[in-house]
Amino acid sequence: MRLAARPVGDVKPEDWQHCSETVEDPGPGQFAGRTLAISLDPAMRGWLDDRPSYLPPVGIGDVMRAGTIIEVTASNHPGFQPGDHVTGVFGVQEHVVSDGKGALKVDTSLAPASTYLGALGMPGMTAYFGLLDVGALKDGETVVVSGAAGAVGTIAGQIAKARGCRVVGIAGGPEKCAMLTGELGFDAAIDYRAEDVRKALREHAPDGIDVYFDNVGGDILDAALTRLAMHARVVICGAISQYNNTTPPAGPSNYLSLLVRRARMEGFVVFDYAQRYAQAAQEISELIGAGRIKVKEHVVKGSVDDFPETLQMLFRGENVGKLVLELV
Repeated sequence: MRLAARPVGDVKPEDWQHCSETVEDPGPGQFAGRTLAISLDPAMRGWLDDRPSYLPPVGIGDVMRAGTIIEVTASNHPGFQPGDHVTGVFGVQEHVVSDGKGALKVDTSLAPASTYLGALGMPGMTAYFGLLDVGALKDGETVVVSGAAGAVGTIAGQIAKARGCRVVGIAGGPEKCAMLTGELGFDAAIDYRAEDVRKALREHAPDGIDVYFDNVGGDILDAALTRLAMHARVVICGAISQYNNTTPPAGPSNYLSLLVRRARMEGFVVFDYAQRYAQAAQEISELIGAGRIKVKEHVVKGSVDDFPETLQMLFRGENVGKLVLELV
């Protein structure tokens, strides 16, 4: 799947080019593999825009960037053998040839392939480092997570619960909210589609928010800023409500709460913590094993041709937990 045009607003079918090409054999120091599953992430929308960011934009005519898990089918690389399962940023394509840079072998007998793209992949790492390092979480604090039913939000909330925190999730729709409190153990959930978010935050965080983990931006960020506790930390992970805007996003109007409450707001990019991924994966694995983190995945079975429509599920709020396209 190649990028055919820069999207304006929502990503459209004509922004993609479906290509069939000859599969190359691996050269010296390379391995080849077939793609088993493709990760779909809100950050992908930003990668399509030609503007400065933490990664270069996907080029017109280039294979769409994506984290995937593959099975090695042939290898001239000493570190990878046929039958190995490997994660990496291999892109939206059925077959891969790689020199192994950035590739990591994983054991699918310990966890499903999809989990290495979710709780044990980039979303899990994002939740872990965003909450514990950027958010400097302390046991027993009050944590509010927006986009709480998504890949990052579900893990962030459960890590906070494991640290003895009061956790309030913000999500869209009664089903997602019921899942947060009934299945994942959140203390409360706010349906932003049906409730007054500011009023609900006053009810569910009466003593203020110590850590606000923001995946949404926009009006919900503004609402959270009105409820900060003293020395609160606002973690800017993403802003999915703004990604398809055709005009520049408005800044938060309630930012002076940071001054009044002596709080801080900080953005981060998970790739900065790559040297510590093993630490995070180990702790998350232990929490999963102990039943303190329940993995939520939304797996769509299909082909590479289903990528454009599956991607749109993120921006329509249709997924619960980690969205993965499993190739069948």
